[in-house]
Amino acid sequence: MFHQLSRPLQLLLLAFMTVIFLVFPVPLWASDVRYTECGRPVQCGSIQNIAYPFWGSPRPPYCGLTEFKIECQDEVPVIQIMSESFRVLKINHDNHILRLTRLDLYNGTCPSRFLNTTMNYLFSYSPHFGNLTLFFGCSSASPALASNKFSCRRNNTSSIETGYFTIGSIPTDGNLGNCNVSITVPVLPSAVSALINNSASLEQVLNDGFEVLWIIDDTACSECMGSGGRCGYNTSHFQPICFCSDQPYLLRCPALPGTTVQDHKPDVGILILIAALLFGVCSIMVVAVFIWSLRRKSSSNTWRVFWKKTRNSQNVEAFLEKYASLAPKRYSYSDVKKMTDSFRNKLGQGGYGIVYKGNLPDGHLVAVKVLSEPKGNGEEFINEVASISRTSHVNIVTLLGFCFEGHKRALIYEFMPNGSLEKYTYDENKPRKMPPLGWEKIYQIAIGIAHGLEYLHSGCNTRILHLDIKPQSILLDQDFTPKICDFGLAKLCPTKESSMSLLSARGTVGYVAPEVFSRNFGVVSHKSDVYSFGMMILEMVAGRKIIDTGASCSSEIYFPHWIYKHLELEDDHLKLQHNFSEGGEPVARKMIFVGLWCIQTNPANRPSIHKVVDMLKGSHEDLQIPPKPFPSSPVRTPPGTPTTSSTNLFQSSDECTSTITLA
Repeated sequence: MFHQLSRPLQLLLLAFMTVIFLVFPVPLWASDVRYTECGRPVQCGSIQNIAYPFWGSPRPPYCGLTEFKIECQDEVPVIQIMSESFRVLKINHDNHILRLTRLDLYNGTCPSRFLNTTMNYLFSYSPHFGNLTLFFGCSSASPALASNKFSCRRNNTSSIETGYFTIGSIPTDGNLGNCNVSITVPVLPSAVSALINNSASLEQVLNDGFEVLWIIDDTACSECMGSGGRCGYNTSHFQPICFCSDQPYLLRCPALPGTTVQDHKPDVGILILIAALLFGVCSIMVVAVFIWSLRRKSSSNTWRVFWKKTRNSQNVEAFLEKYASLAPKRYSYSDVKKMTDSFRNKLGQGGYGIVYKGNLPDGHLVAVKVLSEPKGNGEEFINEVASISRTSHVNIVTLLGFCFEGHKRALIYEFMPNGSLEKYTYDENKPRKMPPLGWEKIYQIAIGIAHGLEYLHSGCNTRILHLDIKPQSILLDQDFTPKICDFGLAKLCPTKESSMSLLSARGTVGYVAPEVFSRNFGVVSHKSDVYSFGMMILEMVAGRKIIDTGASCSSEIYFPHWIYKHLELEDDHLKLQHNFSEGGEPVARKMIFVGLWCIQTNPANRPSIHKVVDMLKGSHEDLQIPPKPFPSSPVRTPPGTPTTSSTNLFQSSDECTSTITLA
């Protein structure tokens, strides 16, 4: 629309924009509130100057990562990791070292829950650590334990309980006596030596805690702080952000040539001069626009459109024009209202919009996804149209049309009468004793989803990474054939290219591969979809969410760990939510093995989706038990950790990769 303005008005617009962009990149009057909030000092007890990625009162959540919240409880700094509370003893920001001790084992207290100490994917044990195993509820103890006796207070009361300990893990042979429960606790190597030499008590050793490394790349944060900014994190887009005194920036705070960020405040004379200049330019603009509008009454509607049209709309329009031959039919917003009967029949709602049931003019049923207020540069809408327009497969949902009219955007899909897979996997309100579809149908759905991913990864001219595989992204038609949908986060990767740019890490917690959060785990590739697929089929087998915060014990909170424990014990009857009538156990066991292979922390250890299809179709007896899928960094494996011969068994040489930096 700019070229439709008169030449004088074009020059005035350019002059006005030049003044704005040259003068106002710096703060003139007030600081950004987020810059101020993230500069507040955080301290608790003996821990001073708590900084990013940690946050806590008085700093709000956007000043750090969600999992790094430190609560000050009676001058005691406490952090939650995998639903367990730890007392923070020391923070070494330079080396990313965190000294912790279990809050329920501090100062001679007995454990509140008999759970082993577990770290999540953002923390790993330091390269050197020792283990203690504590025994409770012992009616008798073997001679090997008799000398290692201790007492603890139950529930912070005067009630005393007797226990025993041994250094290291529980031996696989030998009689340790008759004890009801045991837990394994990491400790410092020096504490183990002191315990052996009787120079320290068990209480002192537990109070000294243990050390973990937080696995966060702080390159972006260092650059932000170097430019005078304060580090933060955008939880909506899963990416670091730099809060500057005027506004947030993605990487660093801008500075005027020859100045530093601290020198940005001009004196009063400069402010008066700038204000006068802007007032003059704005006055001329107002007069010019008024005269021009009087002379162009017939084109007043065009003028309104000029101001309303955003760069985002221009980006999407340019894309649709370029790929007009590939894009499906375009509908107007009034057409969308007609086919949905003014949005009367709502089918569901997600993070990207609301889905309504509708009818095309020819009578075909459709599902219409009306997108929420567009954010960013329209990337999600473009991704959905571009990705799915390139597909044609029985396990990929068909996009029949779309609507793009200003800020109103909608996607029109074939109607799936049986809804999403989510409602057939688990019910948050009540446990299910048997899959509602039966084991054979659950198994066929898993294979169908794998075939759909296989097509996206290798069946198209352009490889498509979905990056948001979950039960809600799988729709079921009238025959319960699964179809992959929701391509809003998808990335297109030409097979002849070895890398691509991915500016932000997004997805659904619980299904997102570790490398999406931190490049310490590897690079984002088609193996990231494999990880999400593995989590999903484990959820299908379990009849429950993978991470269950309502579980009675921590071994059941993270289902992959719970199921692996039973596999190690060669448990013939896995106690899942679903029972195994109709010969379902071989199917469930096969899906469990495949799922555990898919969620290996190191992407190189995961199979390709093509290999996954073969594994699902083969016999469960041919599958080897996978390594334990501990969510920790593959590059920081503590010395002495056993390795598996299948470390690089599934490594692929044809990976479209994308690195993500997480500060």
